[in-house]
Amino acid sequence: MSFINYSIREINFKIVYYGPGLSGKTTNIKYLYKKVKNENKGKLVSLATESERTLFFDFFPLDLGRIKGYKVKFHLYTVPGQIYYSSSRKLILKGVDGLVFVADSQRERFEANIESLDDMLENLREYNIDFNSLPYILQLNKRDLPNITPVNELISTLRRKNETVLEAVAIGGNGVIDTLKTISKSIMTDIRRELR
Repeated sequence: MSFINYSIREINFKIVYYGPGLSGKTTNIKYLYKKVKNENKGKLVSLATESERTLFFDFFPLDLGRIKGYKVKFHLYTVPGQIYYSSSRKLILKGVDGLVFVADSQRERFEANIESLDDMLENLREYNIDFNSLPYILQLNKRDLPNITPVNELISTLRRKNETVLEAVAIGGNGVIDTLKTISKSIMTDIRRELR
């Protein structure tokens, strides 16, 4: 799914942060944007309507190097979490190279996580994207709050293919960079295997 720009020798990858409304997708992206050096990132774009928001920015990760002489560029997207924005979420998934599902650990959001995960899998099916071969991370966010679901319960319900599971407190940055590094490395491993 990656896009290769031969004229400027650049490979572009798309990472989408998916999850229910207010699970911390935007918080993840904003934290990452703050941490990436200005010379390595594009502008943070917010596509907003009255009640939905999608964030996007791209950056060059310095520590991942080059692939066969090509510079690597990542494009990070969030999807609107509200269930009635299904068409927007589906559109943003088009051409995805890696997915991060941001689960809300609050007990009252348990069903919303399941609903959003099912929606994501259905949208992937509609694009004929093989979820089993797609780089994917499950992030359990908001681990600092009082009324949270135990990790093992979230994993047994939300884990779909033995993917890496990371705990996070996105508002403080805990687990945010680790999540990005893990999904990026997974994408890079896949593309290097394909280019052999």
